[in-house]
Amino acid sequence: MIYADTSRQVLRQRSARWATLLSDGVLMALGALCVALFSQVVIPLPFTPVPVTGQTLAVLLVGALLGSRRGAGSLLMYLGSGVMGLPVFSTGMAGLARLAGPTGGYLVGFVAAAFLVGLLCERWVARRPAALLLVLAIGSAVIYLFGVSWLAVTVGAEKSLALGLAPFVPGDLLKISLAAVVLQSYRVFRSRSGETL
Repeated sequence: MIYADTSRQVLRQRSARWATLLSDGVLMALGALCVALFSQVVIPLPFTPVPVTGQTLAVLLVGALLGSRRGAGSLLMYLGSGVMGLPVFSTGMAGLARLAGPTGGYLVGFVAAAFLVGLLCERWVARRPAALLLVLAIGSAVIYLFGVSWLAVTVGAEKSLALGLAPFVPGDLLKISLAAVVLQSYRVFRSRSGETL
């Protein structure tokens, strides 16, 4: 009888583990799909190889909503899909060459940004609206850190800030504000239904 009870308990634990893994996998896939869709919102700028896209908005939302582990996993899934040939990068591009190109640093920075934003949100650092804006700004800064650093390698350090940072700050401030509004609205909705972000 004791053996039977232990076996049932082990089966329940394994079942719960598999359910969690499946749930995490589905959420990460949805996050990757979200980033892929937002990647197709593209405004090319004639003076820089870096376009304006909706990617950064999606990355911040995915990190905040899925947390550090699942958020980073979602972005790794996104990058993996693109490297394997799925047209998920901006303008429907794909392939490993995208990571080696001028915008490769931004793509890699997405993973770090999603992880950090998720981690700060998990630790309740982003509970208040002003703190949430700061967390999202930090996430955006991480993307710039990776992106501009790699851009400096491909176009030269003297041009990297003018081509990879300055033109995008106003748009990213708008994206950060929009992400904060979406997340705050989601938080209010969850709190009314007895849950928290």
